[in-house]
Amino acid sequence: MRRCIVVTAALFLLSLVYGQQPASLSKEVQKYVRVQGARVVLTHVRIIDGTGRAPADDQNVVLEGGEITAIQPGADMSAAKDTTVLDLRGYTVIPGIVGMHNHLFYAARPNLDGQWHGNPPPLLPQMTFSAPRLYLAGGVTTMRTTGSVEPYADLNLKREIDAGQLPGPHIDVTGPYLEGADSYFIQMHQLSGPEEARQFVDYWADRGVTSFKAYQNLTRAELKAAIEEAHKRNLKVTGHLCAVTYKEAAELGIDDLEHGFFVNTEFDPGKKPDVCSEGRGRPTLAQMGPESAEAKDLIDTLVKHHVAVTSTLPVFESGGMPNRPPLRPAMLEALSPQAREAYLYRRQKPEKQETVGPGNSENQDWPMLMKHDMQLERAFVAAGGLLLAGPDPTGNGGVVPGFGDQREIELLVEAGFSPVEAIKVATFNGATYLGRQERIGSIAVGKNADLVVIRGDPATHISDVENVEIVFKDGVGYDSAKLLESVKGRYGEY
Repeated sequence: MRRCIVVTAALFLLSLVYGQQPASLSKEVQKYVRVQGARVVLTHVRIIDGTGRAPADDQNVVLEGGEITAIQPGADMSAAKDTTVLDLRGYTVIPGIVGMHNHLFYAARPNLDGQWHGNPPPLLPQMTFSAPRLYLAGGVTTMRTTGSVEPYADLNLKREIDAGQLPGPHIDVTGPYLEGADSYFIQMHQLSGPEEARQFVDYWADRGVTSFKAYQNLTRAELKAAIEEAHKRNLKVTGHLCAVTYKEAAELGIDDLEHGFFVNTEFDPGKKPDVCSEGRGRPTLAQMGPESAEAKDLIDTLVKHHVAVTSTLPVFESGGMPNRPPLRPAMLEALSPQAREAYLYRRQKPEKQETVGPGNSENQDWPMLMKHDMQLERAFVAAGGLLLAGPDPTGNGGVVPGFGDQREIELLVEAGFSPVEAIKVATFNGATYLGRQERIGSIAVGKNADLVVIRGDPATHISDVENVEIVFKDGVGYDSAKLLESVKGRYGEY
């Protein structure tokens, strides 16, 4: 009982302080601040508010004390004492992106060559310096780590960002992966059974993590134990599954499923209970068209059990479709020489390739799988499901923090969502899942001043979402170009 009271009190205090500016920003953070003042007015700007409503043209948005205090018809204003005025004709503001499948590490394969051969073991080096800056530069103001390999580093990073000592988004730290036997990654602990799963959840909840992620080799019994223990602490569990199918996980009470519909193994040939199948979900997705009985049954189960689904389209686009996405010079510039080389190897797509993570595409009809997943994501939303967004940015295949979050929005539009719907998935839906929709995720009076200033109109040309110039977090406007410059050539290194 005492533990429940402590956790509830902690969550209450978090709800009070979330979104308030730190007392001061360090000199290191101040380097990247472009706009800061007691009162900031964005004039003549187009608003895409994150709710799915049509854009509102020619508006003034007033920011004070880290909040949005007024939204008014566009009007000229003169700078006054304690007021900063920005003329944003031709610009759009959207809510800060809420990244729901983001990481603070990079996926590396030692001694990788042009045929995608490398030496074991695959590794996940931490990007504590570069990743937070890239996220913020790309418009991400809140992110969930969705699996940590250095959880103490992530927790300490969150503390330093919240204290104004380092630049970066608000971070929800997910605990270390809940993984079973025979893990692919040497840096992941392998649980011995349900009792250890409970202990693992309790230990990391006490350390301050805010969610958990089940991984590919976890058994049903271990997943059930982890979910029960997390729910006792008012914490949620998501999963990149394989040994456990989507329906099994939904019935066990999981809160979220990662990677769209790519990793559901229910109909994989030779699938055995509690064992990850060789197909890792690809055969199931291949046969699951959106109108199939299997798809309708699965979506009905997920909606009835209130299970969210996180779309991670960029990691699959780059993992199995040659010469996609379009090359972005700014993204290439962010990569270390070794990471850039690995990415360019990946784009050549040898006939057979070994990959790190969920994008394993050997001998698959990848355009068909992408089409099915996109169709299923749309069907899930049409049925009332909560779709979240995140790119799974590990550098694998060139999916990079910030840049990948923007690409996810573009791919949701390719999937058939309108631009304003795609932006809602990437902003308001994530806030809703986190229980923070009253503070973040949309643009309204009284909400956090977390805004992305974009040159152009992404409601008309979704690629304009890449033209980020200023990112407001808690009312402070950060210079996207300066943040990118500070990590040029470093992502993949540290």
